[in-house]
Amino acid sequence: MTAMTHAPELFREAVAALRSVRTRPEIALEVIRPPQRLAPYSFALSCEVTGPGDVGASGRLVLLHDPDGQQSWDGVLRLVAYVRAELDRELATDPFLPEVGWSWLTDALETSGAAWKALGGTVTETSSARFGDIAGPAHTDDLELRASWTPVDAALRPHGKAFCQMMASVVGLPPVGVTLFG
Repeated sequence: MTAMTHAPELFREAVAALRSVRTRPEIALEVIRPPQRLAPYSFALSCEVTGPGDVGASGRLVLLHDPDGQQSWDGVLRLVAYVRAELDRELATDPFLPEVGWSWLTDALETSGAAWKALGGTVTETSSARFGDIAGPAHTDDLELRASWTPVDAALRPHGKAFCQMMASVVGLPPVGVTLFG
């Protein structure tokens, strides 16, 4: 993390808002070293979550701040999300998986009350087969979501909550207060 004492007030407010996000028990957020060359100021969180049937996902949420702004951002703050999750074979063969994966993000942003612009990203499906001495399951299917968007202000708590909500959706956790049977 960049030296917070020398960081602009807007960036310090944005970091404080992300640090204030409280998660459900299945989700673990941790401050990690952010990328250093994408913007003058940066902050990052890692996320690990486990859902029903030990379905797991990992991700990162990175806050970038360039006081001069960047044209492609359409602002001075930018959030970048990366998610990787192992999928069961049935879900991996769903032809609508990319659209569903993208909706996990957009729905979470909308329901959290986050205000944003300039949203863009990709959803990638991969299927891997292992051979020889490489340890692990013989066949895996994964989903990767990469996205970035520009928050309209430094009130990033709803954005952090949306990221956690998206992570919960990726692993199939029910909404808070709903119990799965069986």
